[in-house]
Amino acid sequence: MRIDELKSIARENGVVGAGGAGFPAYAKMTDKADTVILNCVECEPLLKLHRQLLAAHTEEIIGMLDEVREAFGAKEAVVGIKSEYVTTIKAVEAVLDKFPKVRICALKAAYPMGDEVVLIYEATGRVIKPGGLPIDENVVVYNVETMYNLYEAAYNNTPVSNKLVSIVGEIDNPVTVRVPLGTSVKDTIAMAGKPTVKDPAYVMGGPMMGRLGTDDTVITKTTNAIIILPSDHKLVAKMNKNLSIEKKRASSSCCQCRTCTDLCSRHALGHPIEPHKLMRAVANNDTSDLSVFTNSAYCSGCGICENYACPQGLSPKSIIQEFKAGLRGAGIKIEKVEPAPVEEDREYRKLPVHRLAARLGLEKYDKAAPFNDDVQVSKKVKIPVSQHIGAPAMPIVSKGDVVSAGQKIAEAREGLSVAIHCSIDGVVDKVTEREIIIKAK
Repeated sequence: MRIDELKSIARENGVVGAGGAGFPAYAKMTDKADTVILNCVECEPLLKLHRQLLAAHTEEIIGMLDEVREAFGAKEAVVGIKSEYVTTIKAVEAVLDKFPKVRICALKAAYPMGDEVVLIYEATGRVIKPGGLPIDENVVVYNVETMYNLYEAAYNNTPVSNKLVSIVGEIDNPVTVRVPLGTSVKDTIAMAGKPTVKDPAYVMGGPMMGRLGTDDTVITKTTNAIIILPSDHKLVAKMNKNLSIEKKRASSSCCQCRTCTDLCSRHALGHPIEPHKLMRAVANNDTSDLSVFTNSAYCSGCGICENYACPQGLSPKSIIQEFKAGLRGAGIKIEKVEPAPVEEDREYRKLPVHRLAARLGLEKYDKAAPFNDDVQVSKKVKIPVSQHIGAPAMPIVSKGDVVSAGQKIAEAREGLSVAIHCSIDGVVDKVTEREIIIKAK
């Protein structure tokens, strides 16, 4: 299959990164790559769906990975996976004789191993320059569900209309299920039973980089998990914090121990991000060195500094992210710079995921969440027309239209954009600039 064919298939079928920011898959397709990496690391604690999906559909996913590699003209494809995912590794090993240019890279269960900058270094030894992209080092990275969605689009003409979601935490029956896009959190949680606490809070995505949701929050192409926690859980309290108060706490409590910087995964790879310096500048209203602030642009937002490293319980990540958003809002472009040498003791500063889970108070929730590959039933969906980086899709349906699952309901716009498809059979109830509401027949 040629690259232009793959691009058209991915764009028209709405294939985007199934997690993170939802970068359109077609925009990564290039003949400049010599390595394609399949990310099956599942960066954060409690996330399960990628290893489960790869174990269930091994040959389809590895076959598609090899076809992508061949279309790009890349020399090899690498499956990046934690060594503790024994069942999934065995499933991949069982088909590798059919794909001689695909290899496994077994990795330590450390956080944030799923960060593509970290994963690329682990799998290839190449350092992505601060402000740069993987393709600068001739690498392209896709996660497992994205690759499976590309397979479904290419071979079954099936667009992305549902999402695998792990429902874990304070719930009767933890499970990983396929949920129609646009399904509410309330309806999604019901697929796993009932919350086991009276006043639950919902963390959408991972506990380190996720956000709080509500009953009305909807499932999108990037929703990997719903973690149900007691509303008084310390992780929920951190997500609800007042940033102005956190800045004052930095002024009164930051002791400049620099543990936040020492444990920063990007800093260890030579990126110029030093949280302790920004905290010092904020604490003292010191603007004498503006690079301390502009370097916030290189932060991955992994949250180690805030949720693990800081002995004072301060919030360097949140403060850094505010400055990062300010730079972006002001239209200041991130410069690509040369990295410093990789830290010699980087290997000894890796953060074990299980230790992180214990520190976050999540250890007791690390239970099996059985994989159910059947698409669940939803009576009503609110499908956002923007579920990806780039321009929102343009609705092409009107109120009263009868639609079916898989039908295109919004066209990709000019520039970086992908199509959006219906997730259930039903009737269009409302169309706005932001969403399309559909009720089941």
